[in-house]
Amino acid sequence: MMEALTNIFSTLGGIAWGPYMLAFICITGLYLTIGLKFMPIIKLPYAIKLLKKKSNDKDKGEISPRSALFTAMSATVGTGNIAGVATAIALGGPGAIFWMWVMGFVGMATKYGEAVLAVEYRETDSNGSYVGGPMYYIKNGLGEKWKWLGFLFALFGTIAAFGIGNMVQSNTVANQLQNTLNIDPLISGIVISVIAGLVIIGGVKRISYFASALVPFMAIIYIISALFIVIANINLVPNAFNIIIHSAFNGTAATGGFAGATILMAIRFGIARGVFSNEAGLGSAPIAHAAAKTNSPVRQGTIAMLGTFFDTIIICTLTALVIVMSGAWQTGDNGAVLTSNAFLFGLPNFGEKIITICLMLFAFTTIIGWSYYGERCSAYIFGTKAIKPYRVAWLLSIILGAYALNLGGSQAESINLIWLIADVMNGFMAIPNLIALVLLSPVIFKLSKAYFSRD
Repeated sequence: MMEALTNIFSTLGGIAWGPYMLAFICITGLYLTIGLKFMPIIKLPYAIKLLKKKSNDKDKGEISPRSALFTAMSATVGTGNIAGVATAIALGGPGAIFWMWVMGFVGMATKYGEAVLAVEYRETDSNGSYVGGPMYYIKNGLGEKWKWLGFLFALFGTIAAFGIGNMVQSNTVANQLQNTLNIDPLISGIVISVIAGLVIIGGVKRISYFASALVPFMAIIYIISALFIVIANINLVPNAFNIIIHSAFNGTAATGGFAGATILMAIRFGIARGVFSNEAGLGSAPIAHAAAKTNSPVRQGTIAMLGTFFDTIIICTLTALVIVMSGAWQTGDNGAVLTSNAFLFGLPNFGEKIITICLMLFAFTTIIGWSYYGERCSAYIFGTKAIKPYRVAWLLSIILGAYALNLGGSQAESINLIWLIADVMNGFMAIPNLIALVLLSPVIFKLSKAYFSRD
């Protein structure tokens, strides 16, 4: 059964993340970057400055612009930064990290454009809540004849949330806790589900309060730990960068337990894991940014792009450096186990514990953030009456994802299947959003030019 499912989703993954899809994601991000005259990169200092500004009382929305960013980051700063980076290296070689960087820089423009459109075309639902995202900017920006595309996004988003934002996360945590503390995956799933329910029941405001408190804290813990290892072994950093860049354009030969990887494998898994990590192009983050208290789409877009920068360029890079510097990538390990072993290289007494703690925090915040994305997509299709049933299904799926480790096959096979499912859902979700970004790019460029010409 496990083998049959793996084969099916491997085939679908080849379609969802084939050369055409990868090219579409990269070209869209590059097109927006050039169209914006590299503004996302140039305006990074300005974006950080905006985080300090408070909302005006006259601004419409539900949560502060900064809270919207942390809510979005709660969904993006997750196991993709720990297990996802490791999986990219294990399957695509160190060169995959170079292509993850590429996706990080062009993804900043993509994330910016998504948030700009989300605020520009948002609306209020029957409960008076501010709602937005790709389904709304497709419907309100492209018109009635494109509503079917908005429906497809909402449908894919409703389903995809259970993969990328739910079962992948609980599966990874359960695996780590089972390996390190011998805790039954079923118990892990139940505990995560109960705690998540206490936060989710409060809606976007409680989620944003929770994210604003926990996301900066957990990110700092991880960054400091990884930086300590990098600085303590600074003499290994140049060679690590050399391996990454050389492998990106030459592939990686088999060595030790590593099976080897071609250039195309490096590109595929680097881009796929980059998108999985920062979600630029998926259309998920703008759902959170649409709730921000702001009357300026461009200002919120500028804040939004920081999520991709912090996620991929900083956190994922630190993870990759530790893995490559330690040589752990040559052992044949995968996922969080690989990252955990790499951290033991620099922190023999604490490395594994730090990864376990960060995994639990990262995964939990991702589950919380994606619960909001999923319910907003379901509410777009079925109305606000669908929110409560969706939340129940969401909490049950957390348990299912964790317990999937015991459904047959080895743990490695189970992890591989869950990641394959997540990849497929990511790809299908991105298609409607990327089409909308390209078609509505003149709006993004026009609003940006008007804002920065007077700023």
